[in-house]
Parts: sequence; structure tokens; C-alpha cells
Amino acid sequence: MRTVDNPPQRFHSCYVEWLEEPPPAKLRVHEETTTRTILAKNDSPDIPFTYSLNPYRGCTHACAYCYARPSHEYLDFGAGTDFDTQVVVKLNAAEILRKTLEKRSWEGDLIAFSGDTDCYQPLESHYGITRACLEVCRDYENPVGIVTKSHLITRDVDLLAELAERCDLTVYFSIAFDDPVTSRVIEPGAPRPSKRLEAMKTLADAGVPVAVLFAPIIPGLNEEAIPRVLEAAAEAGATEASRILLRLPGPVAEIFLKRVQAGLPPERAARIESRIRELRGGGLNETRFGKRFQGIGPYWQAIEQLFELHRTKAGLNRGRRTKPEPRGRRPRPGDQLGLFDG
Repeated sequence: MRTVDNPPQRFHSCYVEWLEEPPPAKLRVHEETTTRTILAKNDSPDIPFTYSLNPYRGCTHACAYCYARPSHEYLDFGAGTDFDTQVVVKLNAAEILRKTLEKRSWEGDLIAFSGDTDCYQPLESHYGITRACLEVCRDYENPVGIVTKSHLITRDVDLLAELAERCDLTVYFSIAFDDPVTSRVIEPGAPRPSKRLEAMKTLADAGVPVAVLFAPIIPGLNEEAIPRVLEAAAEAGATEASRILLRLPGPVAEIFLKRVQAGLPPERAARIESRIRELRGGGLNETRFGKRFQGIGPYWQAIEQLFELHRTKAGLNRGRRTKPEPRGRRPRPGDQLGLFDG
């Protein structure tokens, strides 16, 4: 049981400190509906998609490094344990998505699920919002990309196989550790790496294209796991591999370093921070477009070479995808050819 622990909220004029032991951090689910768009539009050249869909805000996987944590402050929550335990559920996401795809202006861009938080986090087992949204994409034959750490995705293997037959689909499993003990320190609520590989194999055996995303690379902590993770992913059916360097925007730096210091030996925690600063020019984060996912210096070059060597060795060297071009309007359910259709 963890206690409530959030960094100072940047939008609050005062910061409250507990005079005694903070209360336990208990899960609270906040249900909401919206009349606005359910898709977030991305304008960053670093990211290979334009539109993303997040059925949930906040995530019980509680990954210390999650770059989405600062967005929870816009909801008047904290970026620490509030992000892990105050989860917002978008009840009518599928309904709004269907209205979006029904518009004549929609050109069939790829929709990335889990641009921020995991769309298959445990609450999905109850709400089924991700599945409902994927059913809409199937109906309109709209391309989909999914990033997840969850074994729960295997529940939807039937739907994913159907999607893969009807439109472009790739499921990326985020795996950054092969050691379950270290993974539990950094990603306490996420399934252990072996369960993610098991889910990957289940999907691959069903004909669903799968890939491995080694993310994040945490210098001084997990780069030595790159060869083993890529090899295991290839054996589980992956055909692609990508990687992302650790990002620590805003309060995430404090949250991440505190977790590392609490869960790892002091000398190892110090080495991790030192390596991060080495790759980030003395800082803990990089905010400039084009540089956020890349490090600098010889140590980063060695990591890049290690990744490329073992990606090629494992047969996962298709490389990172570029942002796809819109494919034109997708078919509507029950569409018939009109008199003047081409």
C-alpha cells in the first residue's frame, strides 16, 4: 500500500504538506462523457502519427517514467500517486469516434491507441471502451496502431485478427526490462515482461502483426537488456523493433528519481541520474522537437549501435515507421456505390 505522494501542483497557488503520515492512495474512478472530439491531434515531428485516442486518463500501471503524468494536473489532480489512482474513464468514446469517422472530412488517418495512457489497463476489463472503439475502426476499416504493456489485450484477439484482415494494424508491446524485479520497481502496476511476451505470441499466432517497443531506454539501468528483449520478442512473433529514450518532463523527473532512489541501491540510483544527465547535456530532459527522443555523446552512440546490431540480428530491422499519409475516406458500414461514385 502506497501513501498519497504528489509533487507540487504547478497550477495551484499553495502547496499542502501533510503534518502526519499521508493517507493511503486509493483508486478512484471518475466517469465522464463529452460532446467534443475524442481524438487528440499531434503536431510533433518526433511522433509517427497524427491522431491518438486515449479512452482513459491516468493509469494504474503506475510507471515512474510516464511522460503523460503532467497532463493530469490539467484535471486538478497531482502528477504522482493521483495519476496512478485517480483515473478518468471516457464513457462515450466509441460514440464520439463513430461520429468523427462518419464525417465526410475524415480522410482515414491512422489512429494510435495509447498515445498517453495504456488503453488496456485493468479498468478496460470492466468498461470495454477500447474494444468498443476498435469495433468502430473495424466497421470503417480505419488503420490502427496500439501500444500496450497489458496481457488483457489477448481478450480481444478475435477482433484484432479481424481488424488485421480489413485494415492496417500493428500492436506494439512496450517492454524495457527482462528482469521482473527491476520492472516491478519502475512499473509496479504493469504485467511482468514475460506476460507481455506471452500476449505478443498469442496475437502473432492469430495473425495479428506485432512489434516490440523498447521504451524507455533508461541509461545506466536497462540498456544491457536490449539484446535479450529483442531476441525474446522475435521468438514471440515480432517483426519490428523501435526504441525511445527516457523523457522526464516537468514533475516526472522528481517522481522518477524518487522511485529509483527508493527501490535501488544508492550507487546504482546515482549512476542512473549521472548517465541521464550525460545523454541530456547536463539536464534531465530535452523539450526541443527533433531531439526529445535522442541523446547526445558517445554513450548514447554506443546504445544506438547496440540496438541496431541486435535489431538486425533478431530480424527486426524494418525500422521506425514514418507518419502515414491519409488514405482517403474510408467506407461506411453498409455503404453502397452511388450513381456517380468512381
